[in-house]
Amino acid sequence: MDSTYVLGIDFGTDSVRAVVVDAATGKEESSAVAYYRRWAQGLYCNPAAAQFRQHPLDYVEGLEECVKGALAKLPPGVADRIEGIGIDTTGSTPCAIDERGVPLALHEEFADNPNAMFILWKDHTAVKEAEEINRTARTWGGTDYTRYVGGVYSAEWFWAKILHVLRTDEKVRRAAFSWIEHCDWIPALLTGVRSSRAIKRSRCAAGHKAMWHEEWGGLPSEEFLTRVDPLLAGLRDRLYVETYTSDQKAGELTEEWAERLGLRPGIAVAVGAFDAHMGAVGGGISAGTLLKIMGTSTCDVMVAPRELVGDRPVRGICGQVDGSVIPGMIGLEAGQSAFGDVYAWFKDVLAWSLTEFAQEAGEEEASRVRDFIDHRLLPRLTEEAARLSIEETGLLALDWLNGRRTPFADQTLKGAIVGLTLGTTAPKIFRALVEATAFGAKAIVDRFQAEGLKINQVVAEGGVAKKNRLVMQITADVLNMPVKVVRSEQACALGAAMFAAVAAGIYGSVPEAQTHMSAGYSDVYYPNPENAARYQKLYERYLAVGSALEDHLRAL
Repeated sequence: MDSTYVLGIDFGTDSVRAVVVDAATGKEESSAVAYYRRWAQGLYCNPAAAQFRQHPLDYVEGLEECVKGALAKLPPGVADRIEGIGIDTTGSTPCAIDERGVPLALHEEFADNPNAMFILWKDHTAVKEAEEINRTARTWGGTDYTRYVGGVYSAEWFWAKILHVLRTDEKVRRAAFSWIEHCDWIPALLTGVRSSRAIKRSRCAAGHKAMWHEEWGGLPSEEFLTRVDPLLAGLRDRLYVETYTSDQKAGELTEEWAERLGLRPGIAVAVGAFDAHMGAVGGGISAGTLLKIMGTSTCDVMVAPRELVGDRPVRGICGQVDGSVIPGMIGLEAGQSAFGDVYAWFKDVLAWSLTEFAQEAGEEEASRVRDFIDHRLLPRLTEEAARLSIEETGLLALDWLNGRRTPFADQTLKGAIVGLTLGTTAPKIFRALVEATAFGAKAIVDRFQAEGLKINQVVAEGGVAKKNRLVMQITADVLNMPVKVVRSEQACALGAAMFAAVAAGIYGSVPEAQTHMSAGYSDVYYPNPENAARYQKLYERYLAVGSALEDHLRAL
């Protein structure tokens, strides 16, 4: 009997990747990655202003390139046996759209306007707007709509970003009929939806980032939104009421997109969701598991039975949403606004003079310098940092270089390194930064446990988890828990493929798909008891220093 296949498509921060998976076994038959061309050039971004925007053409072109690339590696006839497509994206990554659901940046008038593009998850231009949403939620006298998003609305999320653009760009404000998350736009595009009102919206995105909840009939009320700012008047009615879990079909692949991608028309396209949530499914998440997606940032995901959580708000996290991870269970999200980005930042700081030198050097020498920066600098730092004992650095760092996502989101915070002397070296700073990211991970574990959520195991996936053994060992020591690493290199895309299998009717539920398609684990990092005890003392100092410096760091 011929095998049946599904396609998982994972839109990340820098690139999009496609993975073809055998639905019976979970075997990854082929994969390909495409990097966003405009993003790689730094277009439409201003890091100094925390502005990070992505052009929809990067997504469209990357989608075609990676899918065709993955299909080209398959034996003849396999592409014809692909039965479904699942899609995950970063989030919250919203964009202004017209009445037909087309992103404004695809209109010639807005082709180079960053405010008409997708606002990437790590864009922090809306800090003021988030503060106003939080203040209104606490003081207006009605429902506190932050109740199920941890009690704090973030500048990284849907409403804050929309309001910031509405305030700063009149042309976009006048042209925008509605707004869409990246994870909702791609399925709508592939299934030929021609009306913004007809788009099936992700339960995951709506619940975690847009304050959607069944308790108050969907999105926050018109009265609340206009109390935040009258510019939001009328938008609620042009958005959505119903939301859908990702085991459901968004629609079927159109003739046009089937031809563009090299697939059969009519195959199922699942409702989209965020990368972390589908990645958690791909990593085998179940009740009692903390699943950490460790990349540029982290997303920390748990699921819990409805009867355990009920309507009790879990404070200080990034949301609790019925069905956002596994339909039928409450999905809980937390995370760190910077993780791998912390290490990349330090690499860039160290490499500044080398980069300047490379621009003036001859081609051969410049190539060697760039190769060292790109491929050898962080491994060398890691190697030297591993030789240091825990207290040898004499440093303590705070990992809030891109703000804090959890516990209690606050994008006004900044990072810090305390204890610098003339004897401080680059490897010592790097180790302190690694320890800081591990301490941030422990703060999330403590937050979940303080809210009565038992953690039986920690599972990690993503680039950092696969590439840096020092980071993973320190994380296990700080958490004082074993950390399992998912075998799949593409766990998010694998999770998307699992949802594709359910949406296509191959399996009846997400847990059933997990049973057949999970990849298992490649490594387990066990904590060193002696190191764990020493790190507990440093962690307590991390909390104390953070508490002492928070107000000062916000003011900088």
